[in-house]
Amino acid sequence: MSDQVSGENLPATPEAAETQPVAVRKGMWSEGTGDTSGYGGLVRPLPTVTGSTPPFGSYFDAIYERLIELVPDGVSKVVVDRGEFTVYVPREKLVEVMQAVRDDAHLRFEFCASASGVHYPHDTDAELHVVYELQSMTHNRRLRLEVTCPDTDPHVPSSVAVYPAMDWHEREAWDMFGIIFDGHPHLTRILMPDDWVGHPQRKDYPLGGIPIEFKGAVVQPVDERRSYR
Repeated sequence: MSDQVSGENLPATPEAAETQPVAVRKGMWSEGTGDTSGYGGLVRPLPTVTGSTPPFGSYFDAIYERLIELVPDGVSKVVVDRGEFTVYVPREKLVEVMQAVRDDAHLRFEFCASASGVHYPHDTDAELHVVYELQSMTHNRRLRLEVTCPDTDPHVPSSVAVYPAMDWHEREAWDMFGIIFDGHPHLTRILMPDDWVGHPQRKDYPLGGIPIEFKGAVVQPVDERRSYR
C-alpha cells in the first residue's frame, strides 16, 4: 500500500532539525510584511540547518534505513524540516545513490523532477549546492537529495546517465551558477549567450550592472538609471 505524508506522524515544527544563524538578510530578504523592495530596512537572521536524528517519522525512516543498507557511506546528513525530507549525499557517491533509489524495489524513485543550483556564500567549503527532487510513482513518496561543492572546486558528477531528463537542468545550473557536471554529454549554456561571462544567479554577481543591447538600443544598468525615490 502506498504511504501518504500525514501531519500525525511528521515532526510538528522545524525544531526536528537543529538550526543556528549564519548570516543576516536585509530588506527584500525579510519575511512576513510584503516588503519586497528592500526600502523598509527589515532585518532577519538566516539560519543553517545542521541535521536531524532518527526516528524521523512517516515513511522517512524506511527510506533512510534502506538507503544506508544499499550505500552505507552514501548519506552525510539528513534534514527533516516542515514535513520535508532531505538527504545530503557526498558528491562522489551521488550517481551510486541515484542508481540505488531508482532501481531498488523498496525505493523505486523513478522520476527526478529537477536539479537546481543554489549559492550560499556563507557556507564555507560548500558554497554551491545542487538539489534534486525525486518522486516514487510506485510508492507515492517524495525524496530530496542534496550535494555540495566548494567555490574552489565546483564539480559534481552528472546524473544524466541515471535520469536523462536532467540534461538541460544541469546545463541551466552550469549556466546560472557555474557548477560543472562531470560526465555531462554536452555541458553548454542554455539561457545566456555562449560567450557570456559569469553566472548570473550567483549572489556575488552584480545586480543590474551590465548594459543590455536590444537591436541597437542600449538599456542602462539599474544603478545608472534615473531614480524615482
